[in-house]
Amino acid sequence: MKKRLFAVLMAATMVASLVACGSTETPATTEETTATEAPATTEAAPADNAEAPATEAASDIKIAMITDSGDITDMSFNQTTYEASDAFAKANGLDFQYYKPTEDSDEARTAAFNNAVADGYNVIVVPGYLFAGMIASVADANPDVTIIALDVSQGDFEGAGMTTLPANVCSFTYQEELAGYMAGYAVVKEGYKKLGFLGGMAVPAVVRYGYGFVQGADAAATELGIASDVEVNYVYGGQFFGDDAVTATMETWYSNGTEIVFACGGGIFTSAGEAAKKVEGKVVGVDVDQSGTIDGLYGEGVCVTSAMKGLAATVNSTLTDVVAGNWAAHSGKIENLGIVSGDDPSLNYVQLPTETWSMTNFTVDDYKTLVKSMADGYVTVDSNIDVMPTTAIKVTTFDNIH
Repeated sequence: MKKRLFAVLMAATMVASLVACGSTETPATTEETTATEAPATTEAAPADNAEAPATEAASDIKIAMITDSGDITDMSFNQTTYEASDAFAKANGLDFQYYKPTEDSDEARTAAFNNAVADGYNVIVVPGYLFAGMIASVADANPDVTIIALDVSQGDFEGAGMTTLPANVCSFTYQEELAGYMAGYAVVKEGYKKLGFLGGMAVPAVVRYGYGFVQGADAAATELGIASDVEVNYVYGGQFFGDDAVTATMETWYSNGTEIVFACGGGIFTSAGEAAKKVEGKVVGVDVDQSGTIDGLYGEGVCVTSAMKGLAATVNSTLTDVVAGNWAAHSGKIENLGIVSGDDPSLNYVQLPTETWSMTNFTVDDYKTLVKSMADGYVTVDSNIDVMPTTAIKVTTFDNIH
């Protein structure tokens, strides 16, 4: 698959919406994620009688995008997917439309899909694990419609009763533990010693972010010889939005010395941001570059960095292959994306936004050195989510807030 540079996207969410990082996949077995080769690919083999849809002329391609429980102004997964799809369509002279389900249900998402097909759209992009049920119900019945799913895992499909992907479907997941590691390593190198992790729901993608964050912080503290001085408070909010209870917990953390919180779970960042603003605390964003909105809401420099997934790059490169007649490269597959370049971090599907971060002690050159070490296999990150990583730093876990 073509690897393309993706633009840094200002992102955050002001709505109480579920996000695609809330995958419900089966917990991963213990393994260490490295990047000594191209991203690992987990393939769900096409059904025996399935054939890849015939390649259409580019002029016959009509692209649609369906939102999950949010909308295209959520400044997160929906907006990023919408903007990437829309930009690709405009650049290639193709028709594009988005559809918003009437409610948060498989039935409503299926109805939106059927409306798009009835309107003539034959390439449909969907963001997030919520679409597993819809895909399971419509894919076989619409073999001529190409479905591109972002962050829908093997476990999500199996939970929806689909053990293999039809030839007209592909999905992409991401190695969140690598992005989390980068963020944890960076903030400790920057000088932060009292850290927090606020997850949304404790689903695998969120847990991988969190455990990666802890591992990165531990590695940096060990290198600096300050492991005994670095602490991480760790909790899940039990939801993907902020509220008074989550904010109260964050206010307690910040007032007790927490300096920076990795807010990982859609709109739950609002509680971290509100609490941080009161004491000049800091926040780490997630999934996309959240600096613009977080800083706009809570003050310049509040968002120190963000642990990002390459959503726009995935949309662009996959649609490029569809138009070029290279759908066979993705047909029936679930591709797990991570680091693909040790020399140019901007080409990777997990990364930090160097153009907008507010760090000064941890430099872009330091970041490039870290990524190179990860790509070459000198730095490995455990992707196991069954147990909290063993660390030299102190990690204090709290019961879920909700």
